[in-house]
Amino acid sequence: MKVVINKCYGGFGLSEKAVERYFELKQWNLVKEPKEFWGPNFYKDEISNDTIFVEYDMVRSDPDLVQVVEELGDQSSGSDSALKVVEIPDDVRWHISEYGGIEWIAEDHRRWS
Repeated sequence: MKVVINKCYGGFGLSEKAVERYFELKQWNLVKEPKEFWGPNFYKDEISNDTIFVEYDMVRSDPDLVQVVEELGDQSSGSDSALKVVEIPDDVRWHISEYGGIEWIAEDHRRWS
């Protein structure tokens, strides 16, 4: 299984070009709302709170997301990110951990406290 993670301080984020390609692969209608700072907001079909595209909610193993990062390489990363595709065994239960925005994939395990 392939998973997208961020490998630099800052946090996970897609470039505008990557968002456009992701919407193209999903066959979604992309609507951009220009903003004065930080680049545009992206929406599916129309501008509303219910349709805003939130990168942090993305499924990191989404094959379309993986394809975007593999196709665009460094151009897929947002301004404070460095995206990388990591391959893990299909039978592993996993989660993404992070420190300061730098992420890694960890295998799930049991905890008691």
